[in-house]
Amino acid sequence: MFTETQLGFSCGADAVGCAERDVCAAGDILMRRCEEALRRAGLRPTQQRQQLSQLLFGNGDCHVTADALYAAAVASGMKISQATVYNTLNQFTQLGLLRQIGIDGSKSFFDTNTTVHPHFFYEDEGVLVDVPETVAFDHLPEPLPGYAMERVDVVIHLRRRQHG
Repeated sequence: MFTETQLGFSCGADAVGCAERDVCAAGDILMRRCEEALRRAGLRPTQQRQQLSQLLFGNGDCHVTADALYAAAVASGMKISQATVYNTLNQFTQLGLLRQIGIDGSKSFFDTNTTVHPHFFYEDEGVLVDVPETVAFDHLPEPLPGYAMERVDVVIHLRRRQHG
């Protein structure tokens, strides 16, 4: 089992509990859901996809970039290309197993928690975390004719205050 530091991304679930077990129960369920979704989509649950599933879902909710997942995979001893990591992340996103969150159009994170929820992005550290409380809007614009609102993504960018 990998620590958050070894993975290069944060685990939002019971990180202490997950680190003490081989796989947290929620992660085990998600990995089985992932394997079933792959089979339904006509994709084989290859060893590489299963290993990436373990890294993604084995520690609870995580926010990961493709580069961080690739680095974690290589550090775990996997023989894998960056292209395979990118392709797998995109396939998992299309299957609804991950949610892609774009940051400033230059960086994307993949979230294992696919529910609609807000995030804090720590600009100085390049880290994305779930906002621990509800964010409320008292008014949203009406969608354009012929469109329905699917979801509202909220990313609150934070930067450390400069003292001086």
